[in-house]
Amino acid sequence: MTSKIESMLKEATGARRVGGSEQLQSLWSGYGSIIRYELEEARCATAIVKQVSPPKSGAHPRGWNTDRSHQRKLKSYRVEAEWYRNFSESCEASCRVPRCLAVEQDGDELLLVLEDLDAAGFGHRRTRVSDHELAACLSWLAHFHATFLHVAADGLWPVGTYWHLETRPDELAVLRQEDAGLAEAAEGIDRVLRAARFQTLVHGDAKLANFCFSPHDASVAAVDFQYVGGGCGMKDVAYFIGSCLGEDDCAAKESVLLDLYFSALGAAMRQRGIERDIDALESEWRSLYPVAWTDFHRFLKGWSPGHWKLHRYSERLASEVVEEWKKGNLPCD
Repeated sequence: MTSKIESMLKEATGARRVGGSEQLQSLWSGYGSIIRYELEEARCATAIVKQVSPPKSGAHPRGWNTDRSHQRKLKSYRVEAEWYRNFSESCEASCRVPRCLAVEQDGDELLLVLEDLDAAGFGHRRTRVSDHELAACLSWLAHFHATFLHVAADGLWPVGTYWHLETRPDELAVLRQEDAGLAEAAEGIDRVLRAARFQTLVHGDAKLANFCFSPHDASVAAVDFQYVGGGCGMKDVAYFIGSCLGEDDCAAKESVLLDLYFSALGAAMRQRGIERDIDALESEWRSLYPVAWTDFHRFLKGWSPGHWKLHRYSERLASEVVEEWKKGNLPCD
């Protein structure tokens, strides 16, 4: 532990002393680590420090070691710092996130001191989910999207998600060799999603691994806001469903899961006094679900051809969307 981290922890929590520590994980491509610290005589018993310290040379797990990749990662951490400074406090219990206790930036180095969600009652992680757990995560997304409906993404990614087309030209170049039709439609698909009337902030990496569950799975919290930014909420929903269900369940449960999400979204909008837009938003976003799915499929097929998520359901949706794009029939286009 550096003296800077110790000083930040003491000032942020009132701790008399910083005790033991436990590294929870390394950041992607060796850009730092996430560490839990024990605190004595503090306002909380533990705190989490996300320490970003970019390597001098990259070693991307899938070989995408380029300056563009490096700059994208650096920006993602600046975006996360901005999110915690100026947006996270808008999240209520219905879309729980860790409280930000302190932020310090020095060039490309970043320290985030965050609430320990395990200590706050969200200590469970899942690699597989029940229907009840799926519903809890979809409810979180619905309340998050309602909270930030039509909120400007100032300081965040103008278009959220880590797979946004503009930030992924290298993967698009690979896709042209794998699926020329999808590559040709990529810009149109992106344009359709950006043209949606109803825009919100999207989490941008709403996979199962970024949700923390309470003991009885009655509620969830979410972490990792490096790719939060503007967009259609279906980007989060499609990506989340694809992160935890296989081919058969994606197909069989599509309608039920979308109904769950839109029911929660309607309730969240009514709570916030914006019920007059519920029907119009649902109509638009339902029509954009396969488009959002195809947008991620486009990235994945260029980033990791042969990935397990490139299954028949995903290929079918993408093929249908590309055909509709060719006919000029995509919504919002």
